[in-house]
Amino acid sequence: MYKILEKEKIGDNVYSMEIYAPDIAKNAKAGQFIIFRIDDKGERVPLTVAGADVNKGSVRIIFQVAGKSTLQLSLLSKGDFIKDFVGPLGHPTDIKKYGVVVAVAGGVGAAEVLPVVKELKKVGNKIVTIIGARCKDLIILKEELKEVSDELLFATNDGTCGLKGFVTDILKNVIVKEKVDVVYAIGPVPMMKAVSDLTKEKNIKTIVSLNPIMLDGTGMCGACRVSVGNKTKFACVDGPEFDGHSIAWEELSLRLGLYENLEKVSLDNFFYNLECKCHTK
Repeated sequence: MYKILEKEKIGDNVYSMEIYAPDIAKNAKAGQFIIFRIDDKGERVPLTVAGADVNKGSVRIIFQVAGKSTLQLSLLSKGDFIKDFVGPLGHPTDIKKYGVVVAVAGGVGAAEVLPVVKELKKVGNKIVTIIGARCKDLIILKEELKEVSDELLFATNDGTCGLKGFVTDILKNVIVKEKVDVVYAIGPVPMMKAVSDLTKEKNIKTIVSLNPIMLDGTGMCGACRVSVGNKTKFACVDGPEFDGHSIAWEELSLRLGLYENLEKVSLDNFFYNLECKCHTK
């Protein structure tokens, strides 16, 4: 069992938690992830390691409520326990001095970008961070990203924070002003594809972090397979980071939508059972 040491709501349906997991905290590196399971009947859900404190023995996770499991997790409190917390999994980010690194994040992707840009900054890169969201209320980690970025830029669909538009609109301007050496992108698939399409035209190395459907996280089940450069890769053991110019984006989108109906049924049943419990009290 793994204890929740801290819990904080940091955005609209977005939560930050610190979980007591000293072995993971000691070994986790930027770019890696964990898989949690709330109880014996819970599904296995991957989340990026958003930070680790070796002294406290804690691992930070940041998540947005998107389905039954993340809703259940959001209902837990400081001092509660979860059944399983496995990691660190996946390959860490290749941290080296590139020169100018542009990190592009959409929504909760900011949580995955944060530990990466922290480490890239430490080795002497210039960091330009671009954060995109539908509106300002969905922008998270603003102050933390500001501390580790040479330049922090925002794009919102409604214009309530930064540029009214998309992250690619800002990226185009940055590419004009800077000699960009590498782009690191994480967020919704359409966003990562748009970024990769843009940088491919400019011949700029682009790394994306993928979060496909995943079960065991050890390469045994094959559920997280993705096509990269016409080869089948498993995101859990070969990734989660890949060359953005080599991803079969349409195939990835189709696979991500395979269980949407079942996910809705699961969430509806959870609300129904929750309501029944309330009425019987």
